[in-house]
Amino acid sequence: MVTVDINCDMGESFGNWTMGRDAEVMPYITSANIAGGYHAGDPHVMRETVELAAEHGVGVGIHPGLPDKVGFGRRKMDATPQELKDYVTYQLGALSAFADQYGTSLQHVKPHGAMYSMLSESPDHARAVMEGMLAVDSDLIYLATDMNIYEVAQEYDDLRAVFEGYVDLQYNADRSLIVEKEVVPKDPDVVADRFVSIVTDGVVEAANGEEIEIPAQSICIHGDGPNAVELLETIHDRVEVHGIEIVPLTEIV
Repeated sequence: MVTVDINCDMGESFGNWTMGRDAEVMPYITSANIAGGYHAGDPHVMRETVELAAEHGVGVGIHPGLPDKVGFGRRKMDATPQELKDYVTYQLGALSAFADQYGTSLQHVKPHGAMYSMLSESPDHARAVMEGMLAVDSDLIYLATDMNIYEVAQEYDDLRAVFEGYVDLQYNADRSLIVEKEVVPKDPDVVADRFVSIVTDGVVEAANGEEIEIPAQSICIHGDGPNAVELLETIHDRVEVHGIEIVPLTEIV
């Protein structure tokens, strides 16, 4: 059997504003990346999302972002490596407190939006965040969204890192993601085909038709997609046929 984790960004609602379909998606995933209140989320949503993850036995991770709710954490800031380290440490601490209340612990870290882009472009920023993780909890797993960050993670013998792939978005030939301006429903069979291809063969077809390597051990599904649940159902229908087992990150590294 080939093993893979399925992760999803969650807990991004706040106040009276709702984003995503967390309750519907949670039964189909093994890792939840929960917003830490900076780019999205609030204390009540964080607590509710941790409780939901604990009920379903889903691994809890922090999805730290820049302090920019108006821009949903997608606008870059002139922040130093130490400042990014502090942002991540702060959000780790907040989510960890809620995790303790529900008998679970933090499993992983997956930076969000512009923070992730800053780490991809600056090894110094990436190292600062990784060192911050290790200082908080050396058992935390880094969920790496691109190869630049993943390669920096390999510099640390005591840091566990997992490379993640995407199947509800397309890739450019250089393995960068094509981010949509408008979220639209995806063809479940196409998405499931990409999932199987990445998990079993480590490759996927880029937007230009070229086959590219995506050595992912975790697959991200966007829970705010209009047919996210249907995509996940179709993926789950494929796993047994192709000898794939969906497992938590802790069983992969």
